[in-house]
Amino acid sequence: MRPDASQIYRQYLSAVMLHGHASARACDLGATDLYALNILQLAGAMAPGELGARTGLTTGPTTRLIDRLEQAGYVRRSPDSGDRRKVIVVPVGRPAGLDRVMTPARQKVGEILGGYSAEQLDVLFDYFVRATQAYRDAAERLRADDTAAS
Repeated sequence: MRPDASQIYRQYLSAVMLHGHASARACDLGATDLYALNILQLAGAMAPGELGARTGLTTGPTTRLIDRLEQAGYVRRSPDSGDRRKVIVVPVGRPAGLDRVMTPARQKVGEILGGYSAEQLDVLFDYFVRATQAYRDAAERLRADDTAAS
């Protein structure tokens, strides 16, 4: 009998989220703060509005998020070179203990991935790339629906 793919996937996502929350707490951050730092590390500097859209936060909570991260030394506000009236949020630091708390899970996942063939890894990584875009598109539709309903 084939296992329930939906249940397995939901358990996986729950475990990833639980680890993210625990990692944030271990670094004295909120989960959204760590998530925002990850976004900035992956995508680079961006306008506060874009960071808000990517984190799902409205203007006020985004401002408070940036204030916390700036006060902790993880980001800085910098004038936008295209329009000096605007600012961009620039990542400038990482939580000191982040690598320490993430290393055990990273090592274990690395061991798991090491058990796959190159072809299997190609399929896994193709899935992650395509699923990432599917989730981004779905989130964008939900935000658009929410905006239209307001």
